[in-house]
Amino acid sequence: MLYHLLYPLRDVISGFNVFRYITFRSAFAALTALLISFILGPWLIERMKYIKLGQFIREEGPKSHQMKAGTPTMGGILINIAILIPTILWADIRNPYIWIVLFVTFAYGAIGFVDDYRKLAKKRNLGLTAKEKFSMQFGVALLAGLAIAYLPSIHNNYSTTLTFPFLKNFVLDLGFLYIPFIMVIMVGASNAVNLTDGLDGLAIGSTLVAAVTYTILTYAAGHFRIADYLRIAWVPQTSELAVFCGAMVGASLGFLWFNAHPAEIFMGDVGSLALGGAIGCLAVMIKQEILLVFVGGLFVLEALSVILQVASFKLTGRRIFKMSPLHHHFELSGWKETKVVVRFWIIAIMFAMISLATLKLR
Repeated sequence: MLYHLLYPLRDVISGFNVFRYITFRSAFAALTALLISFILGPWLIERMKYIKLGQFIREEGPKSHQMKAGTPTMGGILINIAILIPTILWADIRNPYIWIVLFVTFAYGAIGFVDDYRKLAKKRNLGLTAKEKFSMQFGVALLAGLAIAYLPSIHNNYSTTLTFPFLKNFVLDLGFLYIPFIMVIMVGASNAVNLTDGLDGLAIGSTLVAAVTYTILTYAAGHFRIADYLRIAWVPQTSELAVFCGAMVGASLGFLWFNAHPAEIFMGDVGSLALGGAIGCLAVMIKQEILLVFVGGLFVLEALSVILQVASFKLTGRRIFKMSPLHHHFELSGWKETKVVVRFWIIAIMFAMISLATLKLR
């Protein structure tokens, strides 16, 4: 919005020429999101306490978590607001990719909101059924996939091929299976972040690392010279997504201020599903679907631990981990919560560095 209002005035006030630069607008989107979080955060926490929207803690988890019962939840509302407003203010709102990623973010956030509300209403850790949740998630992903494939303004950018890190000459064309594939990507990313959200600051700190990484990747993918130099897929118009990523960085930092141990508020599914869906959508739109495994490596490990735990118990009657997701295993192994969180952040940063390194190792 500010881009359209102020950039045309560059001939009158030369300083407004800075609005043409995506880097400038991304930085200010991050700062705006951070400011919104600091302003609205305390009010939202007090409001949630007033209406008694406190988190229910499952009894089978680590006993140290029981003291967190009653902590305000659904803080993802703050995250979503802190992403939406700066994106609308600083991005080129004529860009269709901006609207697709906003749609996915808020549609998944709405699913999470319903899930959280049901849990709070029942005062149990049971919200939407798996069938209900997955049906809605896949429905949203299908709409996003069709938009990416068939919107006239971006149809020419659509490709059903996959590229692979470290294998610059290997390309796989999925053809008609591409849309189902990217649906799995979006739903998988959304639920992986959701599974990671179990300790104070863990999910939002890891999301912050992924958001910074995608700020770089989206800018590179939409810039012809950079994409050509790095030999990655050039997807016109996607550089504008860096502004959205900047807003995600600021929103993550702002929420971490309140979610750091001991957390004053939890993000809930309204936050984790939205953030995961956004990350998956970004990976698809810049044609770095496989690289998501590295960018979100920590999320993959968390989701994989749950899959392996369930499969092992059903097949052999034994559990691989003391408890899944993975962060609970280390808690029950004697690690303090803060140690688990910081060490997992370090792992997330390592995965991000590997992801960026692959840009030249192709």
